[in-house]
Amino acid sequence: MYEAKNYEALLGLEGFSDRALQTHFSLYQGYVANANKLMDILEKMRGEGKTDTPGFAELKRRFGWEFNGMRLHEYYFGQLSKNSTPLDTMSPLHEKMVEDFGSYENWETDFRATAAMRGIGWTILYYDAVENRLTNAWINEHHIGHLAGALPILPLDVFEHAYLIDYGAKRADYIAAFFRVLDWSVAQKRFEKRA
Repeated sequence: MYEAKNYEALLGLEGFSDRALQTHFSLYQGYVANANKLMDILEKMRGEGKTDTPGFAELKRRFGWEFNGMRLHEYYFGQLSKNSTPLDTMSPLHEKMVEDFGSYENWETDFRATAAMRGIGWTILYYDAVENRLTNAWINEHHIGHLAGALPILPLDVFEHAYLIDYGAKRADYIAAFFRVLDWSVAQKRFEKRA
C-alpha cells in the first residue's frame, strides 16, 4: 500500500497561499488513495479470474493516471522549500545543462516556454540515459506522453489546480514563484543518482 506523504511543512511558502497548497495536498492524497483502491480491486479481480473483462482493462488503464498523479506530485512537492537553494554552478546537473542547451539561461528559457504553453499538464526536465541527454518535455496528462526510460529530474505541475487560486490565468507569475522556492539540491541529487 502506498502512503501519502505529509507536505504541511510547506504551508507559508512564499508565492503559494495556504489555501492553494491545502487544495493541492488534498488532490495528491486522492491520487494515493485511488492508487491503493485500484490495486485492491485489481488484485481481487485477478483472484476471481476476471482479468479478461473490460472492467479489468479499464481499471488497469486508470491505474497509470492515479499512480503517476501520486508520484509526480511527490517529486513536485519534494523539491519545494522555504529555504530554497540555487543551482550549484559546479554541479554535474548545471554542467549537463550547459552541454545540452548551450547555457543554463538557454535551458531555463526553454523550460519556462514549455511550461507556459497553452493546455494542462506537466513540464518535466528529463534525463535520457540512452542518449545521455537532458530534455524539457510537455506531458499532457499524468499517464500519457512520458519519455520512455527517461528519469524525471525537475517536474513542474501546470494543471490549473496548481496556480489558479493564487494567480488566476497568470501562469508566468506562478512559474516565477516556482523558481523562487525551488530547492535545486533535490534536482541535483536526482540527476546524480541517474543510472
